[in-house]
Amino acid sequence: MDNQQQPLRLGLIGFGCVGQGFYDIIRQQPELGLTVARIAVKSPDKPRSLPAEHFTYHADELLNDLTLDVLVEVIDDAAEAFRLVSAALRQGRRVATANKAMLARHLPELVQLEQQHGGTLLYEAAVCGSIPVVRTLDAYFSHEPLRAVRGIFNGSSNYVLTRMSEEGSDYATALAEAQALGFAETDPTLDMGAFDPRSKAVILAAHAYGIFLNPDEVLNLGIEAVGAADIAHAAARGQKVKVVASVQRLPNGRVAALVTPQLLGPESPLFAVEHEFNGVVVEGEYAGPQFLAGRGAGGHPTGSAVLADVLALRRGLRYGYAKRTTAPAVQPAEELELDIYLRHADVGALREVLTWLELPATALRTDVHGVYATGAVPLLRLAQWRDELRANGVFVARRGEVRAGEAVAESRLAAGAVA
Repeated sequence: MDNQQQPLRLGLIGFGCVGQGFYDIIRQQPELGLTVARIAVKSPDKPRSLPAEHFTYHADELLNDLTLDVLVEVIDDAAEAFRLVSAALRQGRRVATANKAMLARHLPELVQLEQQHGGTLLYEAAVCGSIPVVRTLDAYFSHEPLRAVRGIFNGSSNYVLTRMSEEGSDYATALAEAQALGFAETDPTLDMGAFDPRSKAVILAAHAYGIFLNPDEVLNLGIEAVGAADIAHAAARGQKVKVVASVQRLPNGRVAALVTPQLLGPESPLFAVEHEFNGVVVEGEYAGPQFLAGRGAGGHPTGSAVLADVLALRRGLRYGYAKRTTAPAVQPAEELELDIYLRHADVGALREVLTWLELPATALRTDVHGVYATGAVPLLRLAQWRDELRANGVFVARRGEVRAGEAVAESRLAAGAVA
């Protein structure tokens, strides 16, 4: 057996959907030379597919077991995940994690720990399930300027929108179905509120542009208030509603990031991404647009990404973060603007929302489904009113891409001239 195939003893922290999927894949491929030697879980009372003697209920035991070659962290507690992963890196250990919320909050610290103590951290499974987008950005596009990385990063919300579009389901029915199939959590806030794809956009920004974003400073608007009228409005124009995460270089060289519902036409490759699938468009300066698609949720698809990381750790692969030394500046939110569509069933409430967003009364429009509004809104104002928009059941979607700098000034002047 050559050095590439030396057996590895794995410590698995977490045995939920992803942990079980990963374990199942390992069991079916003994030729890989991987052994899940120890499994740590939180609760001794939860029913599991393996006998109780397979588990320990203290994850620190795995940290203290130096016979384990690789630690695999797949729990849903971001704070505990950070404690365990950071402790492992301080030991100089090799670690694979799937915890996108933890990474989005702590990636700069984790990279520093990796460099200081000689450990290795890989996390392909944290972004877009089975799609190898992290490694693609970090390796293949490590030295090519990118115009944009955008995509559908959350299979749960995409499933709901697909069911509403294809079957005419209402939001509550489509969400309940997604939950029953295991695509959405009992508390769907992270998925439907676009917090989950925001974390993934933050992670990809580090590899696409070399920048470490604060997730709290990235606008995220969800689909909790989407209704049949919004789906029909888009369909009447040959469009679909999709939740699109975008990290893009602006004409002035700076970078902007946001996650919102967007009205997309068939000219976009994301238009045809349905159900629990994810899709990513990487637009290179020289290579042009590249499109990757695959399952973004589920134990086996995400477990396959965990497996890819474990095998890469055996080969000694590390992320390079090659663009950190030339990272561009982030465009201030107050200098960004979006063209938006918004709707609320109550016309009076919609008029009040226009005042929040500083849109004129002339922004109101009417179609066969009722009253809606369109207009150009500063991104900062949407961020300031995000929670109120969500709490009051206002659906907001963008039309087109974000604008900045002179384009914003010209747009405001044009809007003033029209008014």
